[in-house]
Amino acid sequence: MTSLSISTSTGKYGTDIPTSVVYVPMTVRRLFEDGDLSLTIPFVSVTGDCSVTLLNGIANRTGGTCRQRTVSLFGGAFTRTFTLPEVVNNQGLGDLVLQGRYYAVEERQWLPLIAVTGRVKIPTANPAIGLGTGEFDEGMGIEASKELWTDWLVFADAGFSLIGKVKEVNLRNQWNYDVGVGYYVTDQLLMSVSYEEWRAIVTGLKNPRDVLVGVNYKVTEAFRANFSTLIGLSDGAPDYGLTGGVTIRF
Repeated sequence: MTSLSISTSTGKYGTDIPTSVVYVPMTVRRLFEDGDLSLTIPFVSVTGDCSVTLLNGIANRTGGTCRQRTVSLFGGAFTRTFTLPEVVNNQGLGDLVLQGRYYAVEERQWLPLIAVTGRVKIPTANPAIGLGTGEFDEGMGIEASKELWTDWLVFADAGFSLIGKVKEVNLRNQWNYDVGVGYYVTDQLLMSVSYEEWRAIVTGLKNPRDVLVGVNYKVTEAFRANFSTLIGLSDGAPDYGLTGGVTIRF
């Protein structure tokens, strides 16, 4: 199974200058009877003042800055000089992500579907231009979902990641979770809304928090399309984001 999507987001992340991120991942997934294994290969583009670094495709404020530039206004005795950070665009290969999922409990009667996940981030992104940290990250998590009645379902995920240490910045390990509800408008069309939160990886910064509204449409058994929009709820999250993608099952 292969999926391709494009995500774009913009936010100030508690700074005075907005940062725009474009994330284009291609994921190849091998399905097994009791789980799956996937590899994500992303292209990324970040435009901003170097205060944001990507971790697994998610923008996190790390407090960095680009080189400063000096601007002079007026002239003569009225000259005023200001120092401003440069705004730059950096793009290239992002970090590869290898992830496995094992279905520990099958959904039946009152029991939800429960899956255990493991993830390794391989540092292929260039850390010098803010596309990654240049270090390995490892994470694990748990996912649960349960159908309610005929058309409704609820789901929740939680995870914890060991963030690779960087000399210049004291990065903390990161937890995350999300909870949501979905509704099958038709047998092919699923709409969902969820709340997400991550721990800020730098002490003193606000946790990224957002609401995600998604639509998943099953065109055929082998082809699906999805779209989602993100609304930030804190300075640690983007103000908004949009994602669209397709999945092809072989």
